[in-house]
Amino acid sequence: MKIFVLNAGSSSHKSCLFDLDKDNSEVPNPLWRAALDWTHQQGQVELSASGAGESIQQVLPITDKAEGLEAMVNTLVDGPTQVLDSLSDIDAVGHRVVHGGRDYIDSVPIDEAVKAAIQRLIPLAPAHNPANLQGIEALEGILGDVPQVAVFDTAFHARMPEAAATYPGPHAWVEQGIRRYGFHGISHQYVAQRAADMMGRDLADLKILTCHLGNGCSLAAVKDGLSIDTTMGFTPLDGLMMGSRSGSVDPGILIYLMRQEGYTADQLDQLLNKESGLKGLSGIGNDLRSVVEAMEGGNAQAQLAFDTFIHRLRRKMGGMIASLGGLDAVVFTAGIGENSPLVWQQACEGFEFLGLRLKADLSRAEEDQDIAREESRVRSLVIHTQEEWAIAQACLALLNDRGC
Repeated sequence: MKIFVLNAGSSSHKSCLFDLDKDNSEVPNPLWRAALDWTHQQGQVELSASGAGESIQQVLPITDKAEGLEAMVNTLVDGPTQVLDSLSDIDAVGHRVVHGGRDYIDSVPIDEAVKAAIQRLIPLAPAHNPANLQGIEALEGILGDVPQVAVFDTAFHARMPEAAATYPGPHAWVEQGIRRYGFHGISHQYVAQRAADMMGRDLADLKILTCHLGNGCSLAAVKDGLSIDTTMGFTPLDGLMMGSRSGSVDPGILIYLMRQEGYTADQLDQLLNKESGLKGLSGIGNDLRSVVEAMEGGNAQAQLAFDTFIHRLRRKMGGMIASLGGLDAVVFTAGIGENSPLVWQQACEGFEFLGLRLKADLSRAEEDQDIAREESRVRSLVIHTQEEWAIAQACLALLNDRGC
């Protein structure tokens, strides 16, 4: 079955094509991969695609997202990256959808009711759900009646205990749907299962702390194969310090800024989502590599940003371990999590009392790796997250269950 996966964002679209069957146990290489970058120049989009052993990169005079997606999809059947004879060879489309609210706790076939729900949930994910919905509608226009599946980033966390999902505000919040939803669920679920496979254990028997550390950062406590706690909440702004997001802050600060400095809701949104985190504290940018480089060069502001990032990471890790009631493995994934031995070492240093011991020589590797010493009572794994593959798998499983 040929499954097209689309991760549609506000400034980029990433996609790939898998050829799967019911027996796929290893992660296969996609037949084709492509991306659209809308940040290239105003009035233009950068298209890159690879397939059939070839690759292309073009800058196109396109501003309409649907038109850009059509140009990207057409590289499947035309030009040097052609891997299909016809777009009708696509059997299904899987979409990453950021917010499913309380309505969707599993992947679902997309119909008008699902699209209406994604639209209704836009206030909870204003930077993501509109782009996700636009991608769905664009591919409907391009591919016609091909089955489409929504794989929700919130779904893995949807079965958290009520005490973990509930905010301590007025009880009316519960009825209003103001609760902790969590995000990065597709990634957390994939790396937890991959960790169990690497350990030769059943996921249901393990207590795993998964650390998705990229420009956006979150932790999840995975017990009995389920997410029982996570750091992101009602929105992806909650929890850990991130690239340009503040993570959790005293809400009194916001009241102070509104009363004393005259901040509007939009200004607070910009401040907390775009001008905080590593970028805000360091004054350098949201890329940890640049912050570390400046820190090593003696930049005090960069040092403070890094130290704060690690401090808040350790503190939240401790909270997740308390929710788990023990720990069998810590998993690092995503851009920072997969590539920063410094973060592995600093983050795990605070948990040596649990018997977590890392190898003396830590270095990045192409493959997933166990970075804990042989005698360590807790494993520490670095796993390349495979969200696109996880979306394709969810899509295949759903369609097989329905006899499609």
